[in-house]
Amino acid sequence: MPFPYKTVLITGATAGIGLALAERMIANGIFVIAVGRRKDRLDEFVAKHGAEKATGEAFDVSDLDAMPAWVTKITKTYPTLDCIVLNAGFQRTLDFTNPSAINLATFTSETTTNYLSPLHMIALFLPQLISRAPSPASIIFVSSGLAIIPFPRCANYSATKAALHSLVWTLRTQLSGPSSPHTHHIKIVELLPPAVQTELHPQQLDLVAAGHDRLGIPVDDYADETWADLVSDEEKDEIVHSAHRDRLGGVEDKRKEGYEGFCAMMRKLGAKV
Repeated sequence: MPFPYKTVLITGATAGIGLALAERMIANGIFVIAVGRRKDRLDEFVAKHGAEKATGEAFDVSDLDAMPAWVTKITKTYPTLDCIVLNAGFQRTLDFTNPSAINLATFTSETTTNYLSPLHMIALFLPQLISRAPSPASIIFVSSGLAIIPFPRCANYSATKAALHSLVWTLRTQLSGPSSPHTHHIKIVELLPPAVQTELHPQQLDLVAAGHDRLGIPVDDYADETWADLVSDEEKDEIVHSAHRDRLGGVEDKRKEGYEGFCAMMRKLGAKV
């Protein structure tokens, strides 16, 4: 079965891509644990779909100190949890030509939410996902096309997504390695969206007010194509939207070849990859 998971936790599930994917999962009989900071939106989400199909968890994923206890609560409350979707993130403009205007706290927070939070969640949720063996389990990352081709205006956001993209490759290699049969049931999937019309881009309202079109593709168009890829008989480790598949593929193909060659060389030398 292409998407066999029945209890899925989604961070950043109250808007944008997270919300759109959550609704498609619920429509396909999957129980969704929606995670977000705004309790009012979570309550609306559960009221819309029903407590038998979804639940809301108000939590700030950037609170790394509180995360261990929160993950323990989640896994005890939902022992059938078999998939996590790491989607929460935000994007800010970083202008190095005007250093006096740079708010370092903002970009530290952006790094924590976009990269350190997923890193911590991987480590904390892996025992639960390992315990699901031999049933399938999965970690799905919502990355960005900017992980591959950065956008100068969003310098730090692009860097956090590039770091996440690199982490996904190495995580997938480790969990599927010959020395780790106990983790082979965990599938690692990365979504690399193009610009999508969501709250991620705070300049959207300014563009509309100035008479311009909104930036990116409609969120439902993105979610429809991505969900179709997730449930396709052709299982994919990376899901790139058709809007920029050719452009990103041209950049990534040689890099993947080099990565796989490097890992193979290190295995021949006896190193644990």
